[in-house]
Amino acid sequence: MTRYGRDLRGYGRTPPDAAWPGGARVAVQFVVNYEEGGEMCLLHGDSASEAFLSDIPGAHPWPGRRHHNMESLYDYGARAGFWRLHRLFTGAGVPVTVFGVATALARNPEAVAAMTEADWEIACHGLKWIEHADMAEDEERAAIADAVRLHTEVVGTAPRGWYTGRCSENTLRLAAEHGGFDYLSDAYDDDLPYWRQLSGRDQLVIPYTLDANDMRLATAPGFATGEQFFAYLRDTFDTLHAEGADGRPRMMSVGLHCRLAGRPGRVAGVKRFVDHVMAAGGAWCPRRIDIARHWAQVHPPAPVERPSEMSRAAFVSRFGGVFESAPWIAERAFDLELGPAHDCADGVHNALCRVFRRAGEDARLGVLRAHPDLAGKLAAARRLTPESAAEQAGAGLDALTDAERAEFERLNGAYIQKHGFPFIIAVRDHDTPGILRAFRARLDNDTATERAEACRQVERIALWRLRDMLP
Repeated sequence: MTRYGRDLRGYGRTPPDAAWPGGARVAVQFVVNYEEGGEMCLLHGDSASEAFLSDIPGAHPWPGRRHHNMESLYDYGARAGFWRLHRLFTGAGVPVTVFGVATALARNPEAVAAMTEADWEIACHGLKWIEHADMAEDEERAAIADAVRLHTEVVGTAPRGWYTGRCSENTLRLAAEHGGFDYLSDAYDDDLPYWRQLSGRDQLVIPYTLDANDMRLATAPGFATGEQFFAYLRDTFDTLHAEGADGRPRMMSVGLHCRLAGRPGRVAGVKRFVDHVMAAGGAWCPRRIDIARHWAQVHPPAPVERPSEMSRAAFVSRFGGVFESAPWIAERAFDLELGPAHDCADGVHNALCRVFRRAGEDARLGVLRAHPDLAGKLAAARRLTPESAAEQAGAGLDALTDAERAEFERLNGAYIQKHGFPFIIAVRDHDTPGILRAFRARLDNDTATERAEACRQVERIALWRLRDMLP
């Protein structure tokens, strides 16, 4: 048995209605990343200077030395860029979420005061603005706890949201394990929030963005001007706005950094976008915590049957009868590489069909022969499996006229005599006259053609059964 940890399905073909307040078509959520004073620096006890996300092309760490130009660029974000963004959003009446690095917040109390006075949400962005990828698990666990402690001291309230950014493979699990967050945002995998089982609890994840993000102004390929950034944000918003008009409301995150979008030539593009959103209407501009509270109320976590997490015995007990009298198919399917994408009718169906398709001709023929005749003796004697009995009854085969019953008996006998297995059809796709028409037409096929068609119908029957069992 192997299990695949990534969820490549998500909401699949039927995402939930976000039901944003006021019937909004799209939720536009602005994030201001406050990292200045939390980056790598010898003054912060680090062994080298910062090299990430600045206006210095090709920057690299300077081991054992301070990098004045890099520090100066970060300083600009705290000294000037933050205030420019603050004026923009408070002037527009648009609340934002701050992803605040705890040590950076501690080094600029005036900025923290301005955030709280504006009723901005201050989520925790880690203890320091550094890579977590190579951190030992215990070290990262301690860093999360220290970040929350310092954040609470500086801000006055504990953070309700968490976003590391430069995270490790353990970050989401460890943040959920901490247990103090209404949402986590170290994910980029959806246009809607979702619940995920992490560290034994239902944890809300509100995905963030790296594309509608001003970091693209400091990376290649990226945006060269504020106007290009605006154009990308506008196109993203307009697409989601149109999808919302079709009954598919989504969420749009916009990521900003004080030292990047806070520059005069770039903030103009952000302002154009804010004006565009306001003029379009149909948009809700909340803080991230507002989205979390809304989602928890409108779409609370619900128990979900997860076949990929079942024991072998439970899996076989649940799905062993999907293919008529062939539990061996479920037994072998359990050993495939199953993951979250298999936790639905289509997913389990695909796994079972893979086993059926790879089985030898004799094994598949055995499955065909296990199917009962339509309206045959087993049905009359009430000896069908519960699944077959319900399916035949649903197609009206338990309420035939005498003439129809006689016709089924004649066709059943002729078909088995010619092909060596019962006539199989997914009766839920047809009514009684349609079944009889297909029966007469297929009786004349050669046996190889009929065997292939019967196998397709067996798979179709299995899909119907699974759709009754799973979403």
